[in-house]
Amino acid sequence: MQELSKSQKARNAIRTFKTLADALTIQGVYKPSGKAGEKLAEAMKMFSPEIYGSMPDPRIVELKGLEYVIDRMPRGIEKCNRLILTAQEDFQDTSFEEIIPLKRRRVSYAVSEKEMCFVITHGQSEIYDILTHITFLTIESQKIYQQICNRVDGTSTEWVELERITRMESDLKGEELDQAIWNLSIILGRTYRETRSTYEYLEENRRLHHSNNGLFNIVHSLGRRMIEEQVSEKEELTIYFTPSLHDMIGHHKYASLWADSIKERLYGLGFQDRPVHVISANMHSVRNIIYGSGMLVERGETIPDDLYDMVRQLRSQGRKISEYAEKHGYIFHKDTSGSNIDVNIVDTARIDFATLHPALRFNVHLIKEQQPVLLVMDYAFGTQAFELMDELLCPCQIQDKVIAFSIESISIMGKAGILPGKKGDIMLATAHVMEGTPHNYIVNNDLAVNDFDPGVNVYCGPMVTVLGTSLQNRDVLERFHSSSWKAIGLEMEGGHYQRAISAAIIQGHIPMNMKTRYAYYASDNPLVSGQTLASGPMGEEGVVPTYMITKVILQKILNYQDETPGR
Repeated sequence: MQELSKSQKARNAIRTFKTLADALTIQGVYKPSGKAGEKLAEAMKMFSPEIYGSMPDPRIVELKGLEYVIDRMPRGIEKCNRLILTAQEDFQDTSFEEIIPLKRRRVSYAVSEKEMCFVITHGQSEIYDILTHITFLTIESQKIYQQICNRVDGTSTEWVELERITRMESDLKGEELDQAIWNLSIILGRTYRETRSTYEYLEENRRLHHSNNGLFNIVHSLGRRMIEEQVSEKEELTIYFTPSLHDMIGHHKYASLWADSIKERLYGLGFQDRPVHVISANMHSVRNIIYGSGMLVERGETIPDDLYDMVRQLRSQGRKISEYAEKHGYIFHKDTSGSNIDVNIVDTARIDFATLHPALRFNVHLIKEQQPVLLVMDYAFGTQAFELMDELLCPCQIQDKVIAFSIESISIMGKAGILPGKKGDIMLATAHVMEGTPHNYIVNNDLAVNDFDPGVNVYCGPMVTVLGTSLQNRDVLERFHSSSWKAIGLEMEGGHYQRAISAAIIQGHIPMNMKTRYAYYASDNPLVSGQTLASGPMGEEGVVPTYMITKVILQKILNYQDETPGR
């Protein structure tokens, strides 16, 4: 029997994890320390996600992965032994504390000190994301337990000292802090410097954002929970999936509410007969490029000659830009559906073209004649992208009339992992390959390498749409890159957007030759050590690629010379 390659083994493990996760959602309950949880952990160790670094090594606790997870899970998750995943619940009139993680737009509620409820609004991708993080925390908890309890005479002296530290009410400083970190590093199997780095990272977020409980308390709570699980089966961490969650998956509940509210807003603004250009992007770059220089002019400030220098100057002035923009056709549409996807609407006919930055090339005659409307939607999350776009492109019924908005183009700007390059590079999709499925989509991308300024590396090729950032394996990604697939990057939404676009074309909601644009800036390279998402945010190096893509997309929309596609 032929032995499987590393990439084949990893792909099987990813498929196993997904199958188990889907089955557990239907089953309704499981315990991470039970047989089902152990199977999930085995699968995850087998495909060894790059973002979780040294997770498979039983000797050491993975600290960068811990930072990544703690930033994306609600504060206090390490204390809980009861987690409930549900559809939208009415918690508004309760005493439960609403908790939103620092770096993930998900809503959860602390029902008690040891019980937490996750409200799932982003679909199946969000469930995978939560389960991978819970599995990671369980694996690391078991390492901590083995280190503190693998003694003939009971728990280790380091654990006793950690318990003393967590009972202290005052903050540690100086020599006492150094000793405490050294003691903690022994429990974690890491060096003093590695432990100190994670302590300082989490401590800064704790002080500034109240987003976690600090490294000492997190490690203590994870270890304490494992000790309690050994004492009593009732204390074992248990994950529940409510029937309402199962009924909601795949039924576009939140996406339908989201799309209806936007269409009603567009109709109320009188935009039903205007060409609409949909852009999936962040909530600042389109606004800043169109209105930033106008705000500076109004305030008597100097406009830098370089567009990107202007953007850097604007970084802390979002409110001022919005206040100026609202006088010139900018409308902020706050999401109330539960989808957590806000929208910016721009009436281009009201832009003050005299104050635009000179680096922008817009066709003023075309804008005045056609009066296009820009609909900028915030980043979706995984499969949520299909649900949102599928609902947005459908006609709707308003005041007993069927309204079909004239969608003229769809542009997707996202951040993605790159395979042949480095952080800050740009990727243009020629196709989307759906990981773990037979579904692949050719992209007739209206963006080309020569659309972009020199100085930034631009790659063209297929993009892999993955199940989740936490489910990526180096061997699988290397296979996608080096084989005949020749994939240049990985992301979570592009294939789902394209699936919705293809469905809308088949149903006659949009024309077959409608312009589509896909561009991604590289936030990480999962094949290069130290460049994964767990290594930290992009920071300054993300300014140029983000705003260069934004500029190119806007110029394509507002400066194209060919005929607009007919319906």
